[in-house]
Amino acid sequence: MKKFGRSKGFAVSALVAAMSVAGLANAGVTDKDIMNDAATVDDVVTNGMGLQGQRYSSLDKVNVDTVKDLRPVWAFSFGGEKQRGQESQPMVKDGVMYVTASYSRVFAIDTKTGEELWEYNARLPDGIMPCCDVINRGVALYDDLVIFGTLDAKLVALDAKSGKVVWKKTVEDYQAGYSITAAPIIVKGKVITGVSGGEFGIVGKVEAYDAKTGDIVWTRPTVEGHMGYMWKNGKKVENGISGGAAGKTWPGDLWKSGGAATWLGGTYDAETDLMFFGTGNPAPWNSHLRPGDNLFSSSRVAIDPDTGKIAWHFQTTPHDGWDYDGVNELVSFDLNEGGKTIKAAATADRNGFMYVLNRENGSFIRGFPFVDKITWAKGLDPKTGRPIYDDSNRPGNPADSKDGKKGQTVVAAPSFLGGKNWMPIAYSKDTELFYVPSNEWQMDIWNEPTAYKKGAAYLGAGFTIHPTNDEYIGVLRAMDPKTGKEVWSYKNYAPLWGGAMTTAGNLVFIGTPEGYLKGFNAKTGEQVYQFNTGSGIVGSPITWEQDGEQYISVVSGWGGAVPLWGGEVAKRVKHLNQGGAVWTFKLPK
Repeated sequence: MKKFGRSKGFAVSALVAAMSVAGLANAGVTDKDIMNDAATVDDVVTNGMGLQGQRYSSLDKVNVDTVKDLRPVWAFSFGGEKQRGQESQPMVKDGVMYVTASYSRVFAIDTKTGEELWEYNARLPDGIMPCCDVINRGVALYDDLVIFGTLDAKLVALDAKSGKVVWKKTVEDYQAGYSITAAPIIVKGKVITGVSGGEFGIVGKVEAYDAKTGDIVWTRPTVEGHMGYMWKNGKKVENGISGGAAGKTWPGDLWKSGGAATWLGGTYDAETDLMFFGTGNPAPWNSHLRPGDNLFSSSRVAIDPDTGKIAWHFQTTPHDGWDYDGVNELVSFDLNEGGKTIKAAATADRNGFMYVLNRENGSFIRGFPFVDKITWAKGLDPKTGRPIYDDSNRPGNPADSKDGKKGQTVVAAPSFLGGKNWMPIAYSKDTELFYVPSNEWQMDIWNEPTAYKKGAAYLGAGFTIHPTNDEYIGVLRAMDPKTGKEVWSYKNYAPLWGGAMTTAGNLVFIGTPEGYLKGFNAKTGEQVYQFNTGSGIVGSPITWEQDGEQYISVVSGWGGAVPLWGGEVAKRVKHLNQGGAVWTFKLPK
């Protein structure tokens, strides 16, 4: 694909001729557009194809019978040397696609031709500290703005027509280890963002900004003991929103550098008027330094979008000692069970268990394994969902060793990269199944002494990851939230690291590190489609309708955390090629 007006640094290129392209004169994205995204088919204006994050489309022109004829119609290259992992979900509005790429870049693309309309390149400083590759997972759209987070922990709002900066805000200090990799979400005219950086002893938080002006509205730290605040007329409200007593579930002053990063972003449910964010690992990894539950780390928190108040929380791994986080997306759905419809939500955790919760109050409905091997816990308490620990599989305390330098090594499954990591699940209202990209791997893990230092890695642990099986690591699973049973599965040699999408055409789509976009029968798991994009897929596919035709797009570009942190697994996939492109498909006329 020919590239137009490529610029270096932060400069934006825009073609005067492109101003006439359909879509650049659109009326902008409204709150109604965002709220109705899951029910409309002519655009994709939210991360998750709907604020609830179900990643389901009612389109069915591409279905199990026709998908064999699906063909690529254009491919757009991000170009340059800035490849690495491409984990973005594209957005589409009025004939224009907005997609992010590695190193905090944004592109606007004509959806009919694949031609570039404009490009924005963030000017990143030296010394950024992304933990897990230089990825970005997408933009938020509001009015005539394209809003995204950068690796130096800024929010940037661009003009949708030209790509020029409208406002820019510093969310946190990148030199302390903060960054932003997730796509923000828009709720009631506010842009909501989390932060990354849990491996550097930062304090996780969720913040809301006025989407049009960039003015801060509220901040909600996710480590117990830190206060939340609102702003009115540009001034901080004196009575902050309580974050719990300092040190209540943390020893000493460790809550001051407690981690719990909100690095994956959130979902929103209009019926309960609550946002759901996951929180990451407590810092440091060495759990013997911080006895207690360490709230609100490794949890799902329900947040009032108007004030930032935490309405409820559910902690999946209290006193986390394996870096299992709790950051994975919480997807709202209606659970039809026992003649009743329950306002439920489900999440597949890095710790290997899937949880079904009441999204109104966070109460535990059920939990069940979705991977084959779990060693750190014997199961879940059937009433509370709290894990029943196997204490012999917690990494040992270095203080108990002869030299005090290394605790006892244990073999823990899943590995810290998780039974499921960031890659989003999908839910079909047709099959009433969740489609879960999962991985079968384990790790040798041990604890070491450590101390907090601003901007330095704050782990206190060492590890090596190993595949559990020789034949496969990745498994796409269809899980029944009513029974906790696996309905079908597809095994993949390399780890799965990209998101799933499902449609009314009885299809599930997912990409693989080997480069394939694959389609499966949503009911049976039969593979009915594949196309190789030339580089590993670690992004999330989308679909929309334009001029009466159904389009499917996915970002291709191998990278992310696996080649950086994967140990023996990284050796298995070291031959995979990097890349950076958007591939778009449709049926022939």
